[in-house]
Amino acid sequence: MRSRASRIRVLIADDNRAVRRGLRLQLDAVPDITVIGEVSNGIDAVTVARSERADVVLMDLQMTGLSGIDATRALVGHASENQVSVIIMTSFARDGYVADALDAGAVGYLLKSHDSAQVVDAIYAASRGDAVVSARVTASMLREFVRRGKPRVARDASAMLTVAERRVVATLSSGITSNEDIALHLHLSVHTVRSQLQSALKKSGTADRTQLALWGVRNDLSSEAT
Repeated sequence: MRSRASRIRVLIADDNRAVRRGLRLQLDAVPDITVIGEVSNGIDAVTVARSERADVVLMDLQMTGLSGIDATRALVGHASENQVSVIIMTSFARDGYVADALDAGAVGYLLKSHDSAQVVDAIYAASRGDAVVSARVTASMLREFVRRGKPRVARDASAMLTVAERRVVATLSSGITSNEDIALHLHLSVHTVRSQLQSALKKSGTADRTQLALWGVRNDLSSEAT
């Protein structure tokens, strides 16, 4: 996780030049975000993100060379001191695309119809390690995991968590993703939510909040959200 004291280094990967230019104009106006480059294909996205040490990549889903999902998998699976966060940005909200992107390691999935403020908020969240999946996309993701019948980790996996941790993970898995929103929903302090999520990450063996949310879905914890 990076410090907000430094500028967030963002790479834009999209095969549409007009989309790249539009995103760049939006982000260049934000004082603590630096756009380190624009690329039009998945291969260049992986190469430039690594060489320029991107913090966040805004990744189109369908590109030549490598798809956005394959490029995400290549980036997230690459051992490096600089851990990049990938946000898929696409016009498609199809159930399978959402699940595949998050399985590949993307921390978020946004539709290109989101306004600039939502994109900037998503970049900030991704740079903190937070999941950034919109409510519309979360519903799609849940439908797809139910349809696919994803295997559970173990029937008693969720028993590893305390009651309080189960409530927090259940809320995260239901689509309420920020610490602040979870705290408000459960009437807890942000510090308590952060602590319980960290504990749940360790107990579940998941690498990040998005994977923890998926773990909760696979173990039916999302159905316990109040």
